[in-house]
Amino acid sequence: MGHMTELYLVRHGETAWSKSGQHTSVTDLDLTDHGVEQAMGLRARLNPADFGLVLASPRLRAQRTARLAGFEDFEVDENLAEWNYGDFEGKTSAEIRKIYPGWRIWWNGCPNGEDSRAVRRRLTRIVKRVDDSGVDKAICFAHGHALRVLALCWLDFPIAFGQNFPLGVGSLSIMGQEKESPAMIVWNS
Repeated sequence: MGHMTELYLVRHGETAWSKSGQHTSVTDLDLTDHGVEQAMGLRARLNPADFGLVLASPRLRAQRTARLAGFEDFEVDENLAEWNYGDFEGKTSAEIRKIYPGWRIWWNGCPNGEDSRAVRRRLTRIVKRVDDSGVDKAICFAHGHALRVLALCWLDFPIAFGQNFPLGVGSLSIMGQEKESPAMIVWNS
């Protein structure tokens, strides 16, 4: 394996629904005041000039996080959209489990939304795009479940492992390479 791009993953800042634990995919919420602070705090850690490829989800919360972090020039990529929660949009895991005991998104997917195979296909396209870019550093501004799946695609891990990689709002993670292998360099920082 030759040159490998470092891939930075940024989960958007807090929204009202991320704070309450409600599943948010297509609902286009803005950041809370705390979410704005989280996004602006990324400025001290990230220099936009370091990145040859800057991608953002089509959702306002991810794009606003990118802008507040100092990234005005990004490309929207539909593949970075959050896992489509379908009938579970706006519901908490506790509410879902009252109807579907034992429900876990990693195995059960979402009625009228996406299953894990569809999400993995989408995010594998991002890995390929980053691999093909040839840049030293790329960055993606997106969402909790989508970025967890993206990391799993990078590592070629089974999607069920996503349950083991929590990702906080406003967090920064870095994927890269350790010797010949794709690796997680920083997680949920």
